[in-house]
Amino acid sequence: MWASGNNFSHPASFILLGIPGLETAHFWIAFPFCVMYVVAITGNITILHVIRTDHTLHQPMYLFLAMLALTDLVLSSSTQPKMLAILWFHAREIEYHACLTQVFFIHAFSSVESGVLMAMALDRYVAICFPLRHSSILTTSVVIKLGAAVMMRGLLWVSPFCFMISRMPFCPNKVIPQSYCEHMAVLKLVCADTSVNRAYGLFVAFSVVGFDIIVIGISYVMILRAVLQLPSGEARLKAFGTCASHMCVILAFYIPALFTFLTHRFGHQVPQVVHIMFANIYLLVPPMLNPIIYGVRTKQIRDRVIQGCSGKEP
Repeated sequence: MWASGNNFSHPASFILLGIPGLETAHFWIAFPFCVMYVVAITGNITILHVIRTDHTLHQPMYLFLAMLALTDLVLSSSTQPKMLAILWFHAREIEYHACLTQVFFIHAFSSVESGVLMAMALDRYVAICFPLRHSSILTTSVVIKLGAAVMMRGLLWVSPFCFMISRMPFCPNKVIPQSYCEHMAVLKLVCADTSVNRAYGLFVAFSVVGFDIIVIGISYVMILRAVLQLPSGEARLKAFGTCASHMCVILAFYIPALFTFLTHRFGHQVPQVVHIMFANIYLLVPPMLNPIIYGVRTKQIRDRVIQGCSGKEP
């Protein structure tokens, strides 16, 4: 049951409890989660297909949207299949390396999603404040480089999480009281000083999310300033409309993410069931909402989807 070497040991597997306190309702809770997962997969694949097949959508805004859809597919698929297996079939055991892999994908692609939202805010800033120079500033090459930088940041910043945990001894207790493997939840099972791990986790959180939120905030302050200077009320409404969907996506991602992060470290008085539900919402609701919000709010994508459903050529 235990593997060891180089003065460290780890269990062959962990036990995920799902949603402690609601065990009797697991079977029924799984249905809305399954529906949300299906909507997330279908919606994001549709967004990717529409952008890939329509060359008129190969513009910065839609390329960033494609990156967001791909990230959402990875985030939701890294947790939901196992979660549904736990809730429906009581398949609570997860192999040690599979658990660390889940930790890596959850945190790396959460960082990527935050970076993509920041890049989308910069795109809106350039489009509204410098409309005549938008295409020359955010060229396809620049968009690809931004996407690559965001991806590399997520991979490089999060990789040490898994490496440091893999070099530490674990206590006999191998129960994780939630439905997926998360860095802090796994760290609580370690029988050693974890202050370095915790400090590094805080550093990554504040250097990634903190930086992205600051850039997003500055971008929207500049956007608001530029919009309020427009002479036409109709032009102001149109400008606000282009940013409304992005703001909805930002709030849907950061509010549950920050709640989960702060609760893990400081919210010891928060009921466990509330914490676990928010942890699940954080990884499933944004991937479900993003394609719906952009599909409804973005005319070009909405029109392509309607044309595809009706069988008409664009």
